Amino acid sequence: MILYPAIDLKDGHCVRLYQGDMDKATVFNDSPANQAAQFEADGFEWLHLVDLNGAFAGKPVNADAVEAILAASSLPAQLGGGIRDLATIEMWLNKGIKRVILGTIAVNDPQIVRNACKAFPGQIAVGIDARDGMVAVEGWAEVSTLTAVDLALKFEDAGVSAIIYTDIERDGAMKGVNVASTAALAKATSIPVIASGGVASIDDLKALKAEDVTFEGVISSRAIYDGRLDAAEALEVLR
Repeated sequence: MILYPAIDLKDGHCVRLYQGDMDKATVFNDSPANQAAQFEADGFEWLHLVDLNGAFAGKPVNADAVEAILAASSLPAQLGGGIRDLATIEMWLNKGIKRVILGTIAVNDPQIVRNACKAFPGQIAVGIDARDGMVAVEGWAEVSTLTAVDLALKFEDAGVSAIIYTDIERDGAMKGVNVASTAALAKATSIPVIASGGVASIDDLKALKAEDVTFEGVISSRAIYDGRLDAAEALEVLR
């Protein structure tokens, strides 16, 4: 399993939200580029980037910060937030992003996901963010009528490289990963699943490892920044 440290970008800063609420943001680093370099020095192998402003605006907003991260670190990075068309996907891939995460557009226009997978094989992930099991969109501001499993199955044959599943109620709340719902999704689809939201300690990583399904990885943010999750210990557990 890969441990993805998250760099969530709001107004050019590295922040963490509580349950996706933009008004409940904690700034952890004024320099996302420095944070990326630190994560590389800590031994992480990937970066998970989110343009939070972009998720609400429907277009890239923190592009300068993302480009600074790419310049400061040699780690491969996946990016989500405000990516709604093929031109924006291609732009980010050309700038050095290794994998683009499509969320809102996967609900509103699933054909774009299929087209993107054909145009950029192996470089498209789908972000499924759920509140009480129902998929949320537009920066989590709206809840759709789709379940997480329903949405995942729409792309079973599309060539999606990964599904990033976030339980919104757990996100940033340090309540622990929703292992049961994440495992249920992983069992329902053949697409590799990355767990996200709620990692509070090393016990969450051990719980994911103990499941009878293989996850591609897990994303952590606040637990790493707060020091509740030691990078070296966490990476060893997941290897």
